[in-house]
Amino acid sequence: MTTPGAPVTPGSRLARLLGSRGILTDPLWHRAIIAVDRTAFVPDTLYGSDPAHPGWECPVPRTDPRWDAWVQEDYALATQVDDGHPQGEHGRGRLVTSSLSQPSLVVAMLQALDAREGHRVLEIGTGAGYNTALLCHALSDRAVVSVEIDRDLAKTAIGNLARAGYAPTVLDDDGISDPFAGVAMGRFHRLLATVAARGRVPYSWVRQLYPGGVLVTPWEVGNTPGVLLRLEVEEGHAAHGRIIGDASFMVLRSHRSDRRSAMEVVNEESPGAVDATTSVNPRLVAYRNQGWQLVLGHLVPELRYAVYEAAEDRPECAGEASVYVATPQDGSWALGEYVPAGGPYRVKREGARDLWAAVGAAWEVWERAGRPGRDRLGVTVDERGTHLWADGPEGVLQLDGDGRSGRRAPAGTG
Repeated sequence: MTTPGAPVTPGSRLARLLGSRGILTDPLWHRAIIAVDRTAFVPDTLYGSDPAHPGWECPVPRTDPRWDAWVQEDYALATQVDDGHPQGEHGRGRLVTSSLSQPSLVVAMLQALDAREGHRVLEIGTGAGYNTALLCHALSDRAVVSVEIDRDLAKTAIGNLARAGYAPTVLDDDGISDPFAGVAMGRFHRLLATVAARGRVPYSWVRQLYPGGVLVTPWEVGNTPGVLLRLEVEEGHAAHGRIIGDASFMVLRSHRSDRRSAMEVVNEESPGAVDATTSVNPRLVAYRNQGWQLVLGHLVPELRYAVYEAAEDRPECAGEASVYVATPQDGSWALGEYVPAGGPYRVKREGARDLWAAVGAAWEVWERAGRPGRDRLGVTVDERGTHLWADGPEGVLQLDGDGRSGRRAPAGTG
């Protein structure tokens, strides 16, 4: 029990909130949350949506009642837009580019890291420095190196950390180059990314870790929200691990994708569009199974889709839909006309890739693996790339070079 009259520490309220929800269980991180004042890392201006300005992130100053309400609860706090250069009037921005992560997710990631006394930790994405401060409190300043691509954010974080009494090594670097900033830092026991890798997890991260080291990172593919990976490094510089939870984060700046929607790519009036048929059910792209969506996103990178149901006032078209798919980076697109009677389905397509063939091949891979859900999926990162697998690293899910469904082959060997 708490001793009557004991002083209230900066993070007591947050620790109580996360502890009562069963989120904060490790004493090491419990002590850190209690000791570090998160509010000391919150800037005077946050960002949020405003119905009066749809599509924009709008400044929320400290004087706004929402500022205090957001800071006191288990919320992620948007702290920067458009890489620090808001595109709109009055400080409004299009894209959130830095934030203080949701405390419950911060704790989940730190606990998954399983760092202990004597470990050196490399953090990718310093941001405002709160997560860095927690690492310093738990492991010591000397044990922590943090990397931040945005020089202004790095300077802000160093100042925030100094005022809180911490002095880790903070580098302004992209977090991907090897070695970072040309500094020979040696290897680490743990690596924690507070920014998502999209599509591929940088192999340089694996190379920074000792065998037996642990890498925890958000990972994003396709149209699904991000997931959290926990990978362990083996001899030979390959890392294997599983998806352990949800983790929606901003992606590495070098991993940002073309943000156009499918309909911004489609041009049905293009003279280059081709009419054809496909045996692939167009509705498969929208099948809401997270395992399938992860496989599709990995095997057909950057695929976007849109589904338009037939009008309700046309009963003769009941169940029909027009389904569009596109990959903005190469301009390929396709329309598939779904009818309940089944295939073949009429399609129109243009571009270098036959996207319906690619979707169908990905579906075959997923079916042959037994339609795995997220709980059966894992990831290997080695010098050849990032590999998604079902049940174990020997069960890689892949397409042949021509986009057809390929055999399942081991990852991290050969």
